[in-house]
Amino acid sequence: MNVKQLDKLIKIGEGYTVEFKKTASHIGREICAFANAAGGYILLGVDDQGHKAGVTDLNRTTSAVQATARNLDPPLVLDIQKIESILVATVPSGPNKPYSANGNFYIREAANCQQMNRDEIREFFFKEGLIRFDEQPCKSFDMRRDFDGKKYTAFRQAADIPSKLKREDVLRNLQIITDKDMTNAGALLFSKSISKFFLQASLTCSLFQGTTKTKILDQATFQGNIAENYYAAIAYLRSHLNTEYIIKDGPREEILELPEEALREAVLNAIAHRDYRSTAFIQIHIFQDRVEIVNPGGLVAGLKLKDLGRLSRPRNLLLFSIMARMDLVEHIGSGIKRIREAIRAYGLKPSFIEADADWFSITFTRKLPHEAIEKHRQKDKVDTPSTEREGASEGISEGVNRLLEFIRSYPGLRTPQISESLEVPAKTLERWIKRLREQGKIEFRGSTKTGGYWKLKE
Repeated sequence: MNVKQLDKLIKIGEGYTVEFKKTASHIGREICAFANAAGGYILLGVDDQGHKAGVTDLNRTTSAVQATARNLDPPLVLDIQKIESILVATVPSGPNKPYSANGNFYIREAANCQQMNRDEIREFFFKEGLIRFDEQPCKSFDMRRDFDGKKYTAFRQAADIPSKLKREDVLRNLQIITDKDMTNAGALLFSKSISKFFLQASLTCSLFQGTTKTKILDQATFQGNIAENYYAAIAYLRSHLNTEYIIKDGPREEILELPEEALREAVLNAIAHRDYRSTAFIQIHIFQDRVEIVNPGGLVAGLKLKDLGRLSRPRNLLLFSIMARMDLVEHIGSGIKRIREAIRAYGLKPSFIEADADWFSITFTRKLPHEAIEKHRQKDKVDTPSTEREGASEGISEGVNRLLEFIRSYPGLRTPQISESLEVPAKTLERWIKRLREQGKIEFRGSTKTGGYWKLKE
């Protein structure tokens, strides 16, 4: 740093990464706070108003500051520059957090140094990955009452674990259970009722009309274990996205409008890396023009958006390792890379990733005929009520074609949802559906009692 850069730093003023101190008194708190946060600069010899008061004995003060840093727990080494009569102490974001000064823990908040209380220290440990939620004991879990043997069998088969091995030995060797308790990771995998322990572990899928959340066409919430929620989410995406059928020399090939590999990776990332202490759900939103997959828990400490695809620091390392044994995830850090490669191979716009301290989201641009819905809106609407009263058949062909185009663009909806979306009376819609069924163009999938949907006939 030179004089010009120093003056610019002073002009900007104190903040999250800059502290002015006229003297070195109590500097241990500031060093500790910066080390526990993102690091920063301490300008010694600059008063609170930004005036250069200067340091009288530069060498002696430098030695005192270095000694203070070495007396932190754990010790820290600073880079200190002498610029005219000012000392610039560069404090790194410490590699061995948390740091304490004289037995107290400090953190940088805005332009202030704050001592952390017990709850703040605990939260700090979680955010830094020093305490992992998935490794913590689930105290209320009872093996006899809450353990689901069928889920364990499914896990054992997926992980290719020999059936002759004792269940307890397997769980202990994988660190899923400790000497006394089931871990949270184990409870997320093997509870008979996941929501009994972790209601927040649910996953919600929603289908919206258009490009906003104004109108929900369909919604489903899944409350199974990790594997069950994953497979349910993929099934939901497959049933509500468009599929193209290609017939060449061999058997017919089904091509989803978005690469299924990318969708699978995104859902798995959300499940594996979410913050399970948050009360929010994983959310999958399907819009006319995009698919958003959002999970609580932003990037873990020390990871930046530019690092995605190259580096990974799993928030739930035990959970991640178990999912890897089940062949749900592969190498750590490769998921985002595979998503980008799959999107590129499809010829689509790159996926868009956003993250803050609390949320992580990835957005896929849908490969849709975006004008389809506009056509529905812009077409002259059929006067169906009067047509029905007159017993005439005019307009039926246009309405049937309109319905067919809508089902092509939005498969997976039930009759009431289609009626509401197209703003067509239910009786009229039933006539159009009947015509398309007779023509062999659409079919009903599922049960009329438990919930089915319309789609183009394969």
